[in-house]
Amino acid sequence: MIEATVAALQHHGVAGMSFTDVLRDSGAARGAIYHHFPGGKLQLVAQAAQLNGRQVREALAELPADGPASVVSAFFDLVRPVVQASAAGGGCAVAAVTVGSGLESGERELRQIADSAFSGWAQQLAERLSASGLESGRAQDLATTLIILLEGAHVLCRASGDVEPFERAARTAASLVGDRPAA
Repeated sequence: MIEATVAALQHHGVAGMSFTDVLRDSGAARGAIYHHFPGGKLQLVAQAAQLNGRQVREALAELPADGPASVVSAFFDLVRPVVQASAAGGGCAVAAVTVGSGLESGERELRQIADSAFSGWAQQLAERLSASGLESGRAQDLATTLIILLEGAHVLCRASGDVEPFERAARTAASLVGDRPAA
């Protein structure tokens, strides 16, 4: 159910996500959702955003650290399919919990979950960049820039229905470390 919620958040956001969709896509029985998530939609959405945040951080931890350019290139290779999905109408499940969730009583909790995920992604990316030889402060700045680029790319690519905004930004970001990512 949590994985189905991640997918629903990516495509519909919190406000557009329904238990009906989650149950249909997960194959779970209606009673299961109330049994496992007594806190209702807020609890389910929060756990889905936390899971997706951990999944991305774990993937970032696996990036090679052969040099700053290789980290940046591997980052773009990792996120390109996700941005392509955004161009086709998807998006970031973690970002989705920060935008008009319709769960006013849980807005603050959801923003904190998103903040923690984004900060964790930037920290993990900074660790890989530092391990590749980039000075710590510059690694942190570049990592934050790359996460901002990713999240902005979701929005621009979804709006345009094309990945070209991401590719332009990727080329520019790669030039910051003196290399260009593979297309």
